[in-house]
Amino acid sequence: MDLHPYLNRFVILGSLIFAAILILITLILIGWTSPRISPEVGFAPADLTMIPAPTHTPAASATPTQDPLATPEADQTNIHTGGYVQITGTDGDGLRIRSAAGLNTETVFRGEDAEVFLVKDGPQEADGYTWWYLVAPYDDLRAGWAAADFLAFVPEP
Repeated sequence: MDLHPYLNRFVILGSLIFAAILILITLILIGWTSPRISPEVGFAPADLTMIPAPTHTPAASATPTQDPLATPEADQTNIHTGGYVQITGTDGDGLRIRSAAGLNTETVFRGEDAEVFLVKDGPQEADGYTWWYLVAPYDDLRAGWAAADFLAFVPEP
């Protein structure tokens, strides 16, 4: 495609004049619409806040606290319906949560160490274990029966 007939000096000169007019209009509108700044700002004194020097305080003695990252020992004595439990003692293998109490029932999902559940039902005795029905507080679909040997009671906040 040959653009030479369209790019003559009149087209280029007209485009430049048109662009200059648009720039001039823009500058005029910006100048008229911008806020005026008062040249008399004046003197504003700074506020000064005096902070007293620190005083000597006796050293605080260390008080033993429980490590929040430590895995709690399995405490089955306080597990009750409506309470919270935490999976513990599986050495990272997780705990099989089953569709019914007992070792020969279907595994619904695997609960991870330190995962917290709400106890909804139980206890039931089956296959030499005490079983509790657990529901994840954040997902009602994560629910099933778990052996109490791998559950630790979690006190309510």
